[in-house]
Amino acid sequence: QVCQKVNSADYQFTSFVFSVSLPPQLSVRERAAWLGVKQQMRNLGLPLAKDDIVQLKEAYKWIIHPQLSEELGVPADGKSLFEVSVVFAHPETEEECHFLATACPDCFKPAKNKQSVFTRMAVIKALEKIKEEDFLKHFPCPPSSPKNLCDALEIQCANGAVFVAGRYNKYSRNLPQTPWIIDGERKLESSVEELISEHLMAEFKADSFNFSSSGREDVDVRTLGNGRPFAIELVNPRRIHFTTEQMKRLQQAINDSSDKIQVRDLQLVTRSAIGRMKEGEEEKTKTYSALIWTDKAIQREDIAFLDDIKELKLDQKTPLRVLHRRPLAVRCRLIHTMKSEYIDEHHFRLHLKTQAGTYIKEFVHGDFGRTKPNIGSLLNRTADILELDVESVDVDWPPTLAD
Repeated sequence: QVCQKVNSADYQFTSFVFSVSLPPQLSVRERAAWLGVKQQMRNLGLPLAKDDIVQLKEAYKWIIHPQLSEELGVPADGKSLFEVSVVFAHPETEEECHFLATACPDCFKPAKNKQSVFTRMAVIKALEKIKEEDFLKHFPCPPSSPKNLCDALEIQCANGAVFVAGRYNKYSRNLPQTPWIIDGERKLESSVEELISEHLMAEFKADSFNFSSSGREDVDVRTLGNGRPFAIELVNPRRIHFTTEQMKRLQQAINDSSDKIQVRDLQLVTRSAIGRMKEGEEEKTKTYSALIWTDKAIQREDIAFLDDIKELKLDQKTPLRVLHRRPLAVRCRLIHTMKSEYIDEHHFRLHLKTQAGTYIKEFVHGDFGRTKPNIGSLLNRTADILELDVESVDVDWPPTLAD
């Protein structure tokens, strides 16, 4: 029955770990059997400690592991990411542990997510507290033989999560990084997350996914250069084995499906490796290109001094536009370098290298004085940002792959 379930679920796996949940009343029967054996050994003058007895659950696994291994064609391994779990029930004897609620009422407290107070852990806790003589008053030793076998109430399979990483470029100024939903209403039809993940979900046959990246850009900001690092956790995937060539084809399929994004360096990674991407969020630098408008006319010499400013310290209050999802705070950020590019009397382009986490739009227009200093205050005129591009995210992860 277990093997039929595993085979029909169509998972890829090279080993398995088997977990079993036995009926709580079995612990009561196990205690009764133990007390009976202990009394017999005492009559023979032989000492017997509880640790000398193999737990029923372990004995069952010893028996079932070789059978499952032979049938499934793979070894049992306690560290395997593929888990086969079985929940057993035995309705005939389910009331056998109810006497414990009278003897140890403190052990049985209703829980919202539990159908019965007689959980395995509650029964074990009560068995540890009840005295031997009180136990024997309520339960036969040895226990009587039941008429029916246990029922396999639930058989489940699950693969450990698989992690895929890469870098993405975003070429659209009308595409959010994640689904843009306000008050239950979708504002835009797609997102970077969805354009990438829908292909991965289909190929890995996963139940769900979790998307993360090294920072994020606004809906109207492009991400150019070598892209932004991202990682996707694929939960309970049926397929887990992909060659380098298959990953390349999957990357190509994503890139062929939309002109709004492109991905590169798509690869399988470990959970621990994703930490390197997150480490870089605040520590690393990012470079931007901003198209700026000024209300008063400017000449080349009016903006030339920006090129000489190095390590400019900013105090940035949480921007008004993100105050609904970020706590109010003043963040100190650095503009490492700036390079201006004059266009006409009211427009210039500014290339910036900044500390990660700097709010660039607010550095340009000042956010009603919430970012100090800002381009407007430095130029002594009103300035606003018309376009913003992320030109590089300087996080050295994931590893670059050969084309």
